[in-house]
Amino acid sequence: MHGYTGKSLFIDLSTGKHRIVKTPAPLIEKFIGGRGLGVALIAPYIRYPWDSHEMPLIFSSGPLVGTASPTSGRISIVSRSPLTGTVFDCSVGGRFGTEMKKAGYDLIFIQGKARGWKIIEVTNDDVKIMDAEKLSGKNTEELLKTMGNTYAIATIGRAGEKGVRFAGIVFDGHYLAGRGGLGAVMGAKRLKAIMIQGDNGISVYDETELRRAREEIMRLLRASPSVFGEFGLSEFGTAALVDLIHVRRMEPTENFKRSYFEHSHNYSGYSLKTLFNPRKTGCKGCPIFCKKISTGGKVIPEFETVSHFGALNKNSEPETIIEANRLCNDYGLDTISTASTIACYSEINDRWLTPEELLQYISLIGERKDIGEHLSEGSLRYATAQGMPQFSMSVKGLELPAYDPRGAYGIALAYATSNRGGCHLRAYPISYEILRKPVSVDRFSFEGKARMVKISEDMNAVVDSLTACKFVFFASTLEEYAPCLKAVTGRDFDVQSLLKAGERIWLLERYLNNIIGFSRKDDDLPERFFKEPGYSEGKFIIPPINREDFLYALNRYYRIRGYKEDGTVNEEILDSANLKGLPSSDHCSFPQ
Repeated sequence: MHGYTGKSLFIDLSTGKHRIVKTPAPLIEKFIGGRGLGVALIAPYIRYPWDSHEMPLIFSSGPLVGTASPTSGRISIVSRSPLTGTVFDCSVGGRFGTEMKKAGYDLIFIQGKARGWKIIEVTNDDVKIMDAEKLSGKNTEELLKTMGNTYAIATIGRAGEKGVRFAGIVFDGHYLAGRGGLGAVMGAKRLKAIMIQGDNGISVYDETELRRAREEIMRLLRASPSVFGEFGLSEFGTAALVDLIHVRRMEPTENFKRSYFEHSHNYSGYSLKTLFNPRKTGCKGCPIFCKKISTGGKVIPEFETVSHFGALNKNSEPETIIEANRLCNDYGLDTISTASTIACYSEINDRWLTPEELLQYISLIGERKDIGEHLSEGSLRYATAQGMPQFSMSVKGLELPAYDPRGAYGIALAYATSNRGGCHLRAYPISYEILRKPVSVDRFSFEGKARMVKISEDMNAVVDSLTACKFVFFASTLEEYAPCLKAVTGRDFDVQSLLKAGERIWLLERYLNNIIGFSRKDDDLPERFFKEPGYSEGKFIIPPINREDFLYALNRYYRIRGYKEDGTVNEEILDSANLKGLPSSDHCSFPQ
């Protein structure tokens, strides 16, 4: 199996046993790997509550991982979210995916609940489940000091141990599978960490064709202003977006009350580079090196983090933002949900926190202490408990990221239709609405957006299943990655066959969410965006979204997807995508 190891590791923490089994080939044919493979494997278990012993936690790599393919070091983690209740996946960088593949595994499937805290240690075929009681209660910084850097490490901090609903899994110290609370899933299983390393090679079908396909992708990357340009991702990291979103008047400010923050230049990519003089680093197998770490070892946050701990919380101090990011990494907290939940609290209580209080509240959430006990449930549960659910800026319970939907209508539609809740990465319309890649479109119109969002959702399902990085697609397309995948696997992939797989993955996720109880009622935005303008100073106005136009675009999207009027998946569409009968069919179960 070129591009795949053909082996998977199954671990039952309840019994303390493990076994190595064949990776299910029929699922690879249909779902590629990564996100798609993980979602297919979790399908039979989706009826269980998220904290059930039977709910799996799946670490799934893609066929390009460990090869010379650009951005080929990522991994998908799949389970059911304790925050949203939806089927959920996170794509994360670092070196864990590469080491897992080198150890000989396409995926690690973890089930059950240990009787005490455990660590899983994997070195090739040597798999150990070890006692970790002495490590419980430690946050990630302290933990990693005791574990060294020989292994690639996935761990949880105190937030995951305590079941904070938006706790993440921390990889190699500062790469987070943050969204949706998969760290709480890991904590519910009493699994403190996974350590993995390997020394096996990855079988590639045609090395010569792979080098040729890689060079074509690299040529496009080098020519891309968004990636390697003077103000691109390689130079400033994703914080390069701060000034761009600021100029477009679509930066979420004061819990999305406004879409413009006067002081965002304090934490722009340029300002952070000037203040902290960071060096470039990045995920295994990535040429972009968008991650930045200061000479003093401080991790420079991503765009979403700087914006939400900045404008969203009415804070202009870059040092506070850097420290807020460090605290979230240490506790294992998703920065978007943490910052958004605090902003929701501030608006409900009509009191914006000082920088010192902002940091204090992060620790209270991580400890589930005092007000942090209530905020650790996420903004929707907190706001609902206060009788004011309208102040939760979320979709399906997942807090919205740092793009105000009043400033880009494709984003508005994509937030609503996202299978995992309020997420920009399912479709990422920012690429064509703001970055103008591959084409420029009118950001204040829903015209054509339904089809664009649908195609983008399918494409990004493929990207997550290859476990590639979305940033590389600012410059290249599936047209360049199909030859790369063909060179690695020896299988005859083209753009249409990949998009068909992406559609299949998307429809399966939607179908599983339908089973859980999600429907049309959940495909909506907070009412604020339909009633309040984002910015209305001078001649430049960011008006409320016209609800009738939004609903027309949503209906159009449903027709293109083949959904019923109530938002459930049409049986005929399931059949045409070769999904009928899931999730109970035998070919979707993990091999026994």
